[in-house]
Amino acid sequence: MKRERVAVAMSGGVDSSVAAALLIEQGHEVIGITMRIVPQEKTGDGVVAAARQVARELGIRHHVVDLRGLFRRRVIDPFCREYAAGRTPNPCLACNLRVKFGALLSRARRLGAAAFATGHYARVDFDEARSRWVLRQAADRAKDQSYSLYQLRQDQLARVLFPLGDITKSRARARAAALGLSAAERPESQQICFVSDESYGQFVSRHRREVSPPGPIVDRSGRVLGQHRGIVFYTVGQRHGLRVASDRARYVLAIDAAENRVVVGGEDEVMERELVMRDINYVAIPSLPEAASRFAARIRSGARPAVCRAQPEGRRVRLRFARAQRAITPGQAAVCYEGETVAFGGIIDTVA
Repeated sequence: MKRERVAVAMSGGVDSSVAAALLIEQGHEVIGITMRIVPQEKTGDGVVAAARQVARELGIRHHVVDLRGLFRRRVIDPFCREYAAGRTPNPCLACNLRVKFGALLSRARRLGAAAFATGHYARVDFDEARSRWVLRQAADRAKDQSYSLYQLRQDQLARVLFPLGDITKSRARARAAALGLSAAERPESQQICFVSDESYGQFVSRHRREVSPPGPIVDRSGRVLGQHRGIVFYTVGQRHGLRVASDRARYVLAIDAAENRVVVGGEDEVMERELVMRDINYVAIPSLPEAASRFAARIRSGARPAVCRAQPEGRRVRLRFARAQRAITPGQAAVCYEGETVAFGGIIDTVA
C-alpha cells in the first residue's frame, strides 16, 4: 500500500482509535479529525475530549471541525420530519452521506489528506472485472456495517479506508489494550448520538410539539380499539405500549400520519413480501437490468439477508421476497447484496 497522509475520523472510541493505530503501523502519516455535531457539546467535553486524548496517546495531530449547523439541517431536522410523517428513519444514513463522508471528508482533503479513514467494520476495494469500487461485508459479520454505508458513491469509495474490515471487534479491543489506549475499555454507544436520556418519540415531540397529538388506534377495518399518545411514539412491528383491549397480541401494521391513526393487527398481518424503495444508490453494479434479478436484501441494520427479486420501476425498485418478512418499515433502508458485496440500496418508501 502506498504510504500517504490519512485523516482518521476519531470519536475517542475503541474502533476509530485502533483504526488510527493500524494506519500508523502501516507507515502512513496519520492526522485525527473530529466533528462536533451535538448542539449541547462544549469544547473539552465528551467526544472531542476523548478523541483529543487518544490523539495525544498516539502522537498525532488532531483537528476539530464544527459541523453542528450542518448536522441539524441534514440529520436532526429530517429525522424529526420523517417521524412526523409516520416513517421510521435511520439518522446514521443521513449522517454518513451528508456529514461524515461529505463535509468531514472534504475538510480532510483540505488538510492535505489523500485518504479518509473511519472505524467502520466494512471493506472496500477496486474490482478490476467490474471497473468499479466495491463495498463488502466485514470479516466480523456480527459487527458488519456495510448496510449503513451503502449510500457511498464511487468518488467517495475511492478515497476511504476501513482498517478494521479484516479484524474482529474483540481483536480491536485487545489491540487498544495492548497499546495502552484510553479507549480500550470505553463502552460502545447503543443510542443515536443526539438522543440522550429519552426515547426517540420524546425527542421528536420535544422538538416538534405540533406533530404528536393523541389519536385513534384502529384495526384494518377502521374499528377504534384505543387511543395513541402521538404517532411519533410508534413504529411498524411494535407490540408493547399499545394499551388496547384484545384477546390476542396486536402489532403496529402502519402509521397513518394524514389521519393521525395507528393501524394494528395480528402477528400474521405484520408479515409482508414486497416493498418499493426510492433514492437508489448503485454500488457494485451501475444499474438494474429490466428483467427481475436475484439478490439477498437486508431490510434493517440487524436483519439477516433474505432472498428476493429486484425489479426496476422507473427511478424506484420493487423487491419481492421469497419468504414474507416481518415488519418492513418505511423510512428504513433496504440494501441488496451479491454474496458479501453491496450491489445497491435505497430507502423503503411503501410496503406492498
